[in-house]
Amino acid sequence: MTRTVYVNGDYLPEDEAKVSVFDRGFLFADAVYEVTSVLGGKLIDFDGHATRLARSLSELDMPNPIAKEDLLEVHRELVRANGIEDGLIYLQITRGAADRDFAFPEDPKPTIVLFTQSKPGLADNPMASTGMKVISIEDQRWGRRDIKTVQLLYPSMGKMMAKAAGAHDAWMVEDGEVTEGTSNNAYIVKNGRIITRHLGHEILHGITRKAVLRFAREAQMEVEERPFTIEEAQEADEAFITSASSFVMPVVEIDGKAIGTGKPGRTVARLREIYLDESRKTAV
Repeated sequence: MTRTVYVNGDYLPEDEAKVSVFDRGFLFADAVYEVTSVLGGKLIDFDGHATRLARSLSELDMPNPIAKEDLLEVHRELVRANGIEDGLIYLQITRGAADRDFAFPEDPKPTIVLFTQSKPGLADNPMASTGMKVISIEDQRWGRRDIKTVQLLYPSMGKMMAKAAGAHDAWMVEDGEVTEGTSNNAYIVKNGRIITRHLGHEILHGITRKAVLRFAREAQMEVEERPFTIEEAQEADEAFITSASSFVMPVVEIDGKAIGTGKPGRTVARLREIYLDESRKTAV
């Protein structure tokens, strides 16, 4: 089945969708993106993703080509047109096409593209029961990781490093401290306390992160936002990641060393349950 995608105001079959070879997203990675999960045909935390999108665009001095209300309608139409029950919607906005020049064009005309991925049973990933293995790698990305840009080459390389090592993902380390995973925020649990790096330019301001920490505090769980080392993580009772596509996912091994019992723990299981329950209640 050919998917329906959205390109610059038009809904098109995916094999008819085109963007210019001069698009700055292609030439310079001059673009931002968002990924919104769909559960039961409804969008999870759309407001959070729309707010972060606006921030990313503002940080890059890039005009926003679509109003929030219209963007919501596009998401809903793609869910309907593609029959998405569980899955993901990817949104990418570039500065648009212009003659190749490092300087930004004076009158940019942004390109906006959205497409879907169907992921039946997205919330029932068996890895939630078995846990994932990660390795540590040096963080060699650019400094503004708080802007959700399409500059994803090094995270892709990190995924491949993990795969070559027989692991599922990599946690990146800078100045001896964990920043985040290749496509997720990283956490440990020690003596019932949830520990994750504080917000700054060093990490993405995760929408799922924000929701999970709020739900944790509402459930009277202790949260500490500070850096931690790989060695500290290896001595933790539990570890986990959060992202829009994985929700809350336990980590059971880091660099070959089992975390806690080597199996998913109760704190992470409870957080995943709370997050999915509460997110479904507010889905649109």
